[in-house]
Amino acid sequence: MKFFAVEVEGGKEGRDGSPAVGPVYRNILSKDEFPPPDFNLSNSWDIFRASVEKYPRNRMLGWREFNNGNVGPYLWKTYREVYEEVLLVGSALRASGAEPGSRVGIYGSNCPEWIMAMEACNAHSLICVPLYDNLGPGAVNFIIEHAEIDFVFVQQKKMKELLNSDCRSARRLKLVVCFTSLTREENDDFSCVGLKPCSWKQFLEMGRENPAELSMPQPLTICTIMYTSGTSGDPKGVVLTHENMATIVRGLDLFLDQFKDKMTVDDVYLSFLPLAHVLDRMIEEYFFHKGASVGFYHGDINALKDDMLELKPTFFAGVPRVFERVHEGAMKTIEALSPLKRKIFGILYKYKLAWMNLGYKQKDASPLADLLAFRKVKAGLGGRVRLVVSGGAPLSTELEEFLRVTTCAFVVQGYGLTETCGLATVGFPDEMSMIGAVGVPSVYSEIRLEEVSEMGYNPVGNPPCGEICVRGKTVFAGYHKDPDLTKESFRDGWFHTGDIGELLPNGALKIIDRKKNIFKLSQGEYVAVEYLEKVYSSTPIVGDIWVYGDSTKSMLVAVVIPNEDNTKKWAELNGHKGSFSELCSLDQLQNYILLELKTVAKRNKLRGFEYIKGAIVDHEPFDVQKDLVTPTLKKRRNRLLKRYQVEIDKLYQSL
Repeated sequence: MKFFAVEVEGGKEGRDGSPAVGPVYRNILSKDEFPPPDFNLSNSWDIFRASVEKYPRNRMLGWREFNNGNVGPYLWKTYREVYEEVLLVGSALRASGAEPGSRVGIYGSNCPEWIMAMEACNAHSLICVPLYDNLGPGAVNFIIEHAEIDFVFVQQKKMKELLNSDCRSARRLKLVVCFTSLTREENDDFSCVGLKPCSWKQFLEMGRENPAELSMPQPLTICTIMYTSGTSGDPKGVVLTHENMATIVRGLDLFLDQFKDKMTVDDVYLSFLPLAHVLDRMIEEYFFHKGASVGFYHGDINALKDDMLELKPTFFAGVPRVFERVHEGAMKTIEALSPLKRKIFGILYKYKLAWMNLGYKQKDASPLADLLAFRKVKAGLGGRVRLVVSGGAPLSTELEEFLRVTTCAFVVQGYGLTETCGLATVGFPDEMSMIGAVGVPSVYSEIRLEEVSEMGYNPVGNPPCGEICVRGKTVFAGYHKDPDLTKESFRDGWFHTGDIGELLPNGALKIIDRKKNIFKLSQGEYVAVEYLEKVYSSTPIVGDIWVYGDSTKSMLVAVVIPNEDNTKKWAELNGHKGSFSELCSLDQLQNYILLELKTVAKRNKLRGFEYIKGAIVDHEPFDVQKDLVTPTLKKRRNRLLKRYQVEIDKLYQSL
């Protein structure tokens, strides 16, 4: 078996109560030492500027406009056109009083203006502070105050959030620039609260009239303060330097150089993951470095397929929930086939998978199966996708295998956090032994595991398991205005992620648990709740599940959001009628769900105290608007408890 990572330092058993630590691992490209940096690309501005010089006429940023309520084709700005506009935005910021080190907020959905505001910050050593476009005024209020933001670029539909009485910190702003134009009413609303508004066109004109010299950043200059949504408490401001950004780009260059299929200027990326998150931000930075094209979705995530068919991207990135929807859509199409065609599909699936497991590359495993069975799945992604990347959370093994076989594209997983500039490990394309894993250390990262004794994870055991720790030049500088949290997160020079990993025999890392989301039941047993939610989510009747336990109780309960399609199938088979919400209120459905949860618990050999003893069935999903999950769909457990506390108390009384 190939070994994809190298051990550069041995592990150590714990002594005197200190935890055991596993060996230190690096990418095979860094086995002796980290490769030297590219001194011509030492900051984010260099990345963009160099591409403007190399590829001035290449398409850079694409968007769709609405005409009479209908969305039109993609329109494009070239690298040179974007550069010229960025210079004007930067000059206008300086004319408005921004100095190197000033904090500039960007608040809105992904669009060309978002990127141009970001690049203008890079050009003048200003600190870009993204504001999540789907956060409410409470978090926006906190970030504006905490980061001491003076200038904000804002999407038109988000302006009301700044004017909201809950967003008191907005009063400190010196200037608000709208991505588009401003109505007279909007101008008056801002003036009434003492804020100075400006349209994008007016701002460009200000820059044209007040040209300013660039003030380019140094490697250790702060590039961005990127706030992580967090599952509890206030957002944390992750400080990322220009060196962090440039190092990730350099590392990806070296990593991708190993493979025959190269990225080219003709590659196209569909940007719909929030730019306020590090995953989309770093993908776009790399696309700009390669002179490739980025097209933005038109703002409706439910109509994403329309954007894909119009743009025809070659690269597609998403979080597991996105790929679950791709899988659900494909399965609906398969189920609609005749029994004979379904059987043929299954045979071709197994045939191609068998050849892939023997080491054949996905495009060579069975061109005939691709033509006969899988071209429709590929067409649903636009028809040209050749690389699919999943991040944000681990993909299930079954889903990853399905994507590898049916998309006719390379499928890889990666792992990282905002604190690691988005990439700590990366998978090898077309390597079937990495299914279920998130890859090996990225070129400029070191990884080791540390013992978590209360959960039974031992990094020098078999298999080696423990908390994932990361070290290297891609790791963040610290948390903004929070030295205590920074100190707590770094021990012995290593950033402790809170994620639990298992090292596979081939050197790849697998995410198996989360350290923070554990609690002890009244009988003294620890419960790893995220692991249980992953297990229970595998049953078809479950759309989403939140598992809850209390240290004063001996049993686990759950709130289940049923899968709507499968619930309706169950109702039809069992003679029940009604809307989805009416079906969710049936005792018979609750009993069926509990039976299915028990079955999946037995199949996965869960321990008795890990069984779900009672369930609340709700038809309304856990969503961002209700503040029950983060923008990356991580559960806000304290807020879920607050929402369901009354029902949970009643459930425990009945049990």
